[in-house]
Amino acid sequence: MLGGVPSQQSRVCCTRTDVRRHLSAGGHTLDPICQAAYENNVQEVHNLLQENSKNLNIQDSCYGDTALIAACRHGHLRTVKYLLHQKADTNIKNEKKRTCLHYVIRNTYSYVDYLIIIILMPVLLIGFFIMEQKKRRTATLVSMILNTGVDVNAVDYKGNTALHYACKMRSTKIVPLLMEKNADLTIKNQDGESPLDIAERLKFPKIVQMLKKSS
Repeated sequence: MLGGVPSQQSRVCCTRTDVRRHLSAGGHTLDPICQAAYENNVQEVHNLLQENSKNLNIQDSCYGDTALIAACRHGHLRTVKYLLHQKADTNIKNEKKRTCLHYVIRNTYSYVDYLIIIILMPVLLIGFFIMEQKKRRTATLVSMILNTGVDVNAVDYKGNTALHYACKMRSTKIVPLLMEKNADLTIKNQDGESPLDIAERLKFPKIVQMLKKSS
């Protein structure tokens, strides 16, 4: 089924080089649909789904990523929106036990983003507007994924939930969205920290206030 979680046997084998593409970084290989999603190539993603609908939720054997996770790693709004419209499964976890929700929130500024911000910050505050635009895009992505019924309290291999990462990133736009979906404040990660513990340790008073008000 399109929305079903693929079994271990359905993951693509790395030895099938005829259906692999190499990543330029590190020599790793990805399934074609994951590669297309990384590149925000919606047309190629569409073509690959037309060839085989099972590509929708297939997990790459190198990372365990699906196309949706791949797109979420880089905050590719168009590709994520398309995959969600195709009913991609938002609860599939990769090798690090992370769902697409973890990656949308963990998505940070790239080197190019920082370079543009540094160059343009003195010029009419363009750099500031770039940062705000990225924050708004991330909030939009999170809202879209939360509306699919994703497990908001899923934990990764470090025991972190999406709320843990939102607190680490000081995401004042994201924390309320997670709280509206009943994110659990009491879950502790492998370091023994709850989301509130993280916000207090990092001295993010607005986040602390949000969490205490919700509790």
